[in-house]
Amino acid sequence: MKIVQSLSSFVGKTFALWVILFAVLGFFFPDIFKQVAPWIVTLLAIIMFGMGLTISVDDFREVVKRPFEVGIGVISQFVIMPLLAVLLTTVIPMSPEVAAGVILVGCCPGGTSSNVMTYLSKGDVALSVACTSVTTLAAPIVTPFLVWMFASQYLPVDGMAMFLSIVKVVLVPLALGFALQKLTPGLVRAAVPALPLVSVVGIVLIVAAVVGASKGAIAQSGLMIFAVVMLHNGLGYLLGFFAAKACGLSLAKRKAIAIEVGMQNSGLGAALANAYFSPVAAVPSALFSVWHNISGALLANWFSGRIDAGDTVASEAPGKA
Repeated sequence: MKIVQSLSSFVGKTFALWVILFAVLGFFFPDIFKQVAPWIVTLLAIIMFGMGLTISVDDFREVVKRPFEVGIGVISQFVIMPLLAVLLTTVIPMSPEVAAGVILVGCCPGGTSSNVMTYLSKGDVALSVACTSVTTLAAPIVTPFLVWMFASQYLPVDGMAMFLSIVKVVLVPLALGFALQKLTPGLVRAAVPALPLVSVVGIVLIVAAVVGASKGAIAQSGLMIFAVVMLHNGLGYLLGFFAAKACGLSLAKRKAIAIEVGMQNSGLGAALANAYFSPVAAVPSALFSVWHNISGALLANWFSGRIDAGDTVASEAPGKA
């Protein structure tokens, strides 16, 4: 068991490197990883189940205790990233499939890796976890609505089918994980150290599958898509930070919201794009998964050296990978 924990810890800390490696492997060995494509939804459900195993009642108590701060994070997430996506698809020429994919990843909830990056940045971890939890629970309604509103001009959007898919691959696994946590706490406590390994394996396989299935599109316009992803992610950090600052939040809280806004649940974006649009539309989500783990780590490192004297920072490491 100690070997599994050590391996899980190592893989979790080197997450970005594994994502890059498997993106490269997916590109050069597409026939191998294309076979994983039918399992993308299942892999995402497993990742969400793991998140459910680590969610605590305290995460939701933060929402009740600090509704204003959590509200700023949630509203910023579902306003800034979708509107940035619309702006980028308007000013940068791209195919309808890629444009729909950029908008889709922009309409997804916050990614769980934002909690780890917030911890590394010496930000408000409790606020980050609360925002991730709320945006994830709101995703079945908010994400399909936003995608329908902004992406219908590019490709047909079946909002109801997307809603049902998010319920099945996000809410149901989350609920099952949370229930198992309450029914068999000892078993779950023993399994939690291995969850980062499970999450990393799931994400890297999703990324490799999408890259493998879309090798032609990436070879043709991968640099343009990557540039769009970098702008989307970077502007998300920037606008999230200044939205929190405009609302008078402390530096620790501004760090949390900046990272929360900039980092998306790109696994969900890839799964939905692959299911309802095309493998090409899933490329922005796959590249977002590669890039935001790199940029998030760099930003967290820069943020960690900047602390206000009056800040009270949550010091407990998050349980999610």
